[in-house]
Amino acid sequence: MPTKPAGTLYRGKTGMWSWVLHRITGVAIFFFLLVHTLDTALVRLSPKDYDLVIATYKGAIIGFAELGLVAAILFHALNGIRVILIDFWSKGAKYQRVMFWVVVALALILFAGFAPRHIANVIHDIELGY
Repeated sequence: MPTKPAGTLYRGKTGMWSWVLHRITGVAIFFFLLVHTLDTALVRLSPKDYDLVIATYKGAIIGFAELGLVAAILFHALNGIRVILIDFWSKGAKYQRVMFWVVVALALILFAGFAPRHIANVIHDIELGY
C-alpha cells in the first residue's frame, strides 16, 4: 500500500500555499493598477475630479491599505523569482520548499524596513489633517 498520495495533489503543502498566494497577490496588484490607471486618466478628463480622488487617497484607510499593497508586491515579486528558479534551475524543484521560506523571510525583512517609515508618514498626515 502506497504511503504517499498518488497524483499531483498538494494537500496543503508549501507549494500549494505559494501558488495560492501568488495568484491572490497578482489579482490584487492587477486591480490596484487598474484603479491607478483610471484615476490617472482623470487628470486629462477632469482635473477637479482628479484632485478630489487624490485627496481621498491621503486618508488613513488608504495609507494603511498601502501596507498591504507593498506586502503583496514584495511577495509576488520574490515568489516570481522563485518560480523562475524552479522552472529553469535543474535543482529548483528539489529546493522549492526552502526557497518558499527564503521568499517569506526576505519579504518580511524588506517589509519591516518599509512599514515603520510609512506608518510614521501616515500618522503625520493624520495629525496634519490630510
